[in-house]
Amino acid sequence: MATAQPARRWPRTERGQGALGIGVSILASIVGLIVLAWAILFITKGRFLKHTFERYASSTAERRVTVAGDFQLYFAPFKLKFLADGLTVTNPGWAPKPLLWESKHLEVWAAPLSFVFGDRYKIYTLVLEDGRADLEWDDGNKRNTWTFGDPNAPGKPFKLPLIKRAAITGTELHYRDPLLQIVSDIQVGTVRAQNTAVTQDITFNGDGVMRGNKFVMNGAITSPNETLAGDSGLNFRMHGTSIGNILDITGTLPGVTEIEGGRFKLFVRGPNLARLFDFIGVAVPDTRYYKLHSDLTKVGEEWRFTRMNGGFGDSDLAGRMTISMPAPENRLKIDADISSRKVDILDVGPFMGYEPNALATKGAQAAVAQTGGTPRILPDAPLRIESLKLFDAHVDYKVATVRAPHLPVSNIVLTMDLDHTLLKLSPLTMDVAGGHLASDISIDARRKPVETAYDIRLSPTPMGQLLKGFGLSESGTTGTIKARVKMTGEGDTVRDSLATSDGRIAVILPKGNFWTQYIQLSEFDVGTFVQKMFEDKLKKPVEINCGLIAFTVRDGRAAADPILIDTQKNVMLGTGGFNFKDESVDIRFRADAKKISILSGQSPVGIGGYFAAPAIRIISPELIARGAVAAGVGIAVAPLGAILAFVDPGDAKSAACGPVLSGATAAAQRTTKGEKRDDVGNGTMKKK
Repeated sequence: MATAQPARRWPRTERGQGALGIGVSILASIVGLIVLAWAILFITKGRFLKHTFERYASSTAERRVTVAGDFQLYFAPFKLKFLADGLTVTNPGWAPKPLLWESKHLEVWAAPLSFVFGDRYKIYTLVLEDGRADLEWDDGNKRNTWTFGDPNAPGKPFKLPLIKRAAITGTELHYRDPLLQIVSDIQVGTVRAQNTAVTQDITFNGDGVMRGNKFVMNGAITSPNETLAGDSGLNFRMHGTSIGNILDITGTLPGVTEIEGGRFKLFVRGPNLARLFDFIGVAVPDTRYYKLHSDLTKVGEEWRFTRMNGGFGDSDLAGRMTISMPAPENRLKIDADISSRKVDILDVGPFMGYEPNALATKGAQAAVAQTGGTPRILPDAPLRIESLKLFDAHVDYKVATVRAPHLPVSNIVLTMDLDHTLLKLSPLTMDVAGGHLASDISIDARRKPVETAYDIRLSPTPMGQLLKGFGLSESGTTGTIKARVKMTGEGDTVRDSLATSDGRIAVILPKGNFWTQYIQLSEFDVGTFVQKMFEDKLKKPVEINCGLIAFTVRDGRAAADPILIDTQKNVMLGTGGFNFKDESVDIRFRADAKKISILSGQSPVGIGGYFAAPAIRIISPELIARGAVAAGVGIAVAPLGAILAFVDPGDAKSAACGPVLSGATAAAQRTTKGEKRDDVGNGTMKKK
């Protein structure tokens, strides 16, 4: 019997070398198969994959994909080449047009790994002849024609592939978006190519309608004498016009469809900046003729407008602005920081609702309109609520100086926030004639009807500076004025919100001198006025102890509550009020002397008319009646007796200044003896 031989043990190093050899052999086989496949594809150009491509693409896209002519799909050597003649891709059933895409000739040289990794395909070269694309959203803006797969799946945003170079001939693009209310057709001109050199003049032109406004555009992407594999930037230019607005953009692109990293110059001008923003559904105040230029870049989802400079009307404008659609809402957001060195008062009018073209031709008179045969000055332009629903905004705006006769205003600072139709102008501050005005205004369009809340505060302001343009002498006037307006109203116009408002208006006059060049505004004593006029004492200052001009507002009707001014010689009282509904004014003033006054008219002086056309009634029925009495006495008794009709007994009750300076209502007013006043109104007046 043969003796069993022990198994041979290979040395450890030999076993390792054997495993390594097997691994190398397997790797070599894989590489060989890849090289063989590459060689087969390169030699055959992958034409045999045509039907496989059609089946796979149709199944994946759930659309019919066909290639009528030549087909190629291979690596050359590391770039993926795709060629298809007569390529068509159908639209989903809901789309009005049958085809999403058709082209006579399509040739693509691409980076193969970009189809596996990343979210955008990278294409080195695109050659396209007679292409037609139909890009549309459905009426509900939930589905689109370019999102493949389940036809009922939500549509995804359109992302162009990254294309470095292109040669395009006779291609058209149709785009429709019901949400943005845009329909556009763009034609791409002929691009010539010779061997590997491409004359990179890609011209385009188009037209369309956006939010009811027709527009036309044209432009080009140019980079002469570049090779297909080149990486230098491309020059870009575009010109567009619509309803008087003109837009020009020039700059450079990293690639044909690469906007990220591009640098542009933007120049726009037109009759009204609001019409330009209408194209993106953003409501901004109307303006007079504007022109602006800025640098423009795209970073992520943000369009950044920097180094903005220009103006509107006779006012300048500078700063920056960013337009974006941040996640997760993908809601349009505007963020801006802008400023003006000088603003003309006429250019502020459109912000409040006055017609800009009329202001440009008629000046301030354009703010006055006739309604029912009476002049109206409060603006009635409606708030653009539907536009406000489409975007949010944060804007910081500063104005150094306002150019306005009789209105010394400067250093305006405004912060505006819009959040889902809640608009806040808070704070809105400015320097006024040596004083400071601070406001907080809230317009809540989430409510129906729209509710507006006003809170406006004026700090102690020198009257001499504030009223010097209206005849008040600044020199010698030491009096100050402070005020507050706090009201809430309903309606989508300034006029409607004030016409329905409730609240209070109070103007307080602390102790000081009041010196006028023309009339004794606070002492409506006609006899004293005439006497001082003949004695050349017209410029003697009026000494004010304290004063309050206040109104209680109910449903748009403002009633004096109270009007009470205490001077060294007189106590001035007022009754009546004004009406925001029809802008009428009916206020009566009278001045009661504290001491006996000879030759005193002592009759009420009225302010009537309308906001836009006030009228002062110095000769009142009471004064005429007293004149008739004086005439009768003079005839019947003696000329000396006629004077008696103009004698004031001097029994006016001096005011306690505490309630006056606190802005208290008429019910809280007292005399210096602590007695309740019975000569001031109660904050009500007759309704018309």
